[in-house]
Amino acid sequence: MAACSTPGPRNPPVADLPQHRADHLALLAARPALRIVRDPLPGVKPAPGQPGAASDYVPAHPDVFIAILAGGRVLAFNGHVDLGTGIRTSLAQIVAEELDVAVQRVEMVLGHTEAVPNQGPTIASATIQIASIPLRRAAAQARAFLLARAAAHYGVDVHALRVEDGVVHVPGNALSPGAAATTDYWTLLGDDAVDLKLADELPLKPPSTYRIVGQDTPRTDIPGKAVGTHVYVHDVRLPGMVHGRVVRPPYPGRDVGPFIGHSLLGVDDAAVRRMPGVIDVVTQGDFVGVVADTEWQAIQAASRLVVRWKPIPDAPVLDDLERALRDNPSTDRVLKDSEDTDAHFAAAAATVSATYVWPYQLHASIGPSCAVADVRGDSLTVWSGTQNPHMLRIDLHRLLGVTEDRIEIVRHEAAGCYGRNCADDVAADAALLSRAVGRPVRVQLSREQEHAWEPKGAAQLVDVKGAIDAQGNLSAYELATSYPSNDAPLLALLLTGVEPAGPRALQMGDRTAVPPYRYPSQRIVCRDMPAIVRASWLRGVSALPNSFAHDAFIDELAEAAERDPVEFRLAHLGDARAADLVRAVAAKAQWSDRRTGSRGEPDPDGLLRGHGFAYARYIHSRFPGFGAAWSAWAIAIAVDPVTGRVRVERLIVGQDTGMMVNPAGVRHQLQGNAIQSISRVLLEQVEFDEAGVVSREWGAYPILGFKDVPDIEVLLMPRQDEPPMGAGESASVPSAAAIANALFDATGVRFRQPPFTPGRIRAALRARHGAAVPA
Repeated sequence: MAACSTPGPRNPPVADLPQHRADHLALLAARPALRIVRDPLPGVKPAPGQPGAASDYVPAHPDVFIAILAGGRVLAFNGHVDLGTGIRTSLAQIVAEELDVAVQRVEMVLGHTEAVPNQGPTIASATIQIASIPLRRAAAQARAFLLARAAAHYGVDVHALRVEDGVVHVPGNALSPGAAATTDYWTLLGDDAVDLKLADELPLKPPSTYRIVGQDTPRTDIPGKAVGTHVYVHDVRLPGMVHGRVVRPPYPGRDVGPFIGHSLLGVDDAAVRRMPGVIDVVTQGDFVGVVADTEWQAIQAASRLVVRWKPIPDAPVLDDLERALRDNPSTDRVLKDSEDTDAHFAAAAATVSATYVWPYQLHASIGPSCAVADVRGDSLTVWSGTQNPHMLRIDLHRLLGVTEDRIEIVRHEAAGCYGRNCADDVAADAALLSRAVGRPVRVQLSREQEHAWEPKGAAQLVDVKGAIDAQGNLSAYELATSYPSNDAPLLALLLTGVEPAGPRALQMGDRTAVPPYRYPSQRIVCRDMPAIVRASWLRGVSALPNSFAHDAFIDELAEAAERDPVEFRLAHLGDARAADLVRAVAAKAQWSDRRTGSRGEPDPDGLLRGHGFAYARYIHSRFPGFGAAWSAWAIAIAVDPVTGRVRVERLIVGQDTGMMVNPAGVRHQLQGNAIQSISRVLLEQVEFDEAGVVSREWGAYPILGFKDVPDIEVLLMPRQDEPPMGAGESASVPSAAAIANALFDATGVRFRQPPFTPGRIRAALRARHGAAVPA
């Protein structure tokens, strides 16, 4: 992604970005225009036990969803942002379909706090599933209003009108028999400026009539990215802009403890202030930063700054992650408890117990986070790659004391984040430095800072016990999942001492905690606990580790029952759509109930081969939550017992997304999920020492390389008559279980703690087969 900071031909002229922002604001008073609006609402508030800050701020202007302007323009507004998932294109398709215009005519405005409704953070793949609903209704309402005008003007029945790309075709009528006419939306507007309140209920197009939704549509952002003209937040340049660099404290990746925000002893900045281009050295609490004319000057100054810190308490010991999670204080939250669970276990023909441990992982954005901030008097404008513009605005209000109505977040794409990385933190860094020097300041983190301080994907511990009855069917299931808090307050709030760095225990470990299979008796407990290290949501959140436990364990029970794992799943799936998907993926994989892998015996090529299957539906939001897409994996792997390396030989990823707005975009999402998930399961784990995070560069945190990316076969279920489901994260959720199940089939060893690195695989094979496996 665009991590290069040197201005080049792809950077826009400095006037372009402010003008782009002004265009959005001018819509509030545009004329002629038809706007579909609703009364402004307070910001979306987090549910109890969920991350995010509350606010009572109500904008002075109405929320705008659709604006039809002179010159053939159609603008649409959504509070979510495009994190590389292609929702800018999909949302435009939804609007174009309901409005009967070409998709190329629709300009999407995403995430700009002064122009879009506050629809909460862009998480949980909820944009198409939820946040697009008022946009679709608004487009339908605008179309109905304009067609009613046309019908009244020409004296025809509104149902007789036909629309193509905003051109209204009028049949002959009693006033002019046999003569047809055409007009268009923009002519029908005349000189009017019309605001219509968004209707609660109105007729929408039936899916059977769709011509745009459901069709493969090229993403609108790809051409600019391909030729280098797309404006990332890293490319933002403003008149008078200078550069900042921060110096982080010596407790990398930690955000709980009384020492946080109170450890700086002093800064010897005399020599740095004499360096060429240096404008200021800024300190507040444990926040330290420098500002200079150029980025290189800022980098040099920050590296030479002499900073003295108090002794820092050692970080928690995480060498034994299972023990650390068990020792972390927690509060049990019972999600489900059948009264007869103990009786079912007592009467079982067989019981199985297992523990699954998930590691801390990085978002690992290819480009370090970047932002530009401009504090002018009592107002603040920030150009940011945040996924949560409105939540960032709340945090900046708390940090600087600037009221929300004076804070504007202009959202630009950044490096992929797959959850919350340092995008918000660097925005706060830039804001603090801009306030100090009274000029626009651009801050880009270093690679080491991004890796060390980004909120990690949280570790997780899942204890499972299951039982089968005398007929070999599921009988009882117990699961306890331990998930350290992942709220990660804005770093600057803690470093400056504005907010205390006390322990916090959010209720985020319950995603997909209830298994998808029919266990007659269940006991499901979520152990809410404070953070051990700084953590936030990462693709799949707690659902991926919980589903890892569910679907690796169902294979263990199938083995105990001496039944095929796919047949065993189907026998205990009560969801018809889930069963259809499992059958379809198994059929494409040519799965056979007689299939067995190497189970530790190398084939003539000296390799261990195995097949794995897993199914999951991502259930997100606070328990009981609601479902996104259904997904299933069938995978074939080869393991080299000498090196321990795993090669994916075939991968089929199936998904039931309901209605697919842009099937090409859904395929892209499945492929991206699969590639990243393979990397996470086979390679990725953050290492820690007594100071904190050790994994601060790519050598210490390897990710999947291009040569190891397998061909990915995508299977999409035809469900265009069903509501759209969240597609952005679901395909990651079955990944770990599928790979673990394939590893068992290949090696005869159960792997329950990712990443399944070559070293761990060699060690497991040695433990099972002894000297037959080289060290």
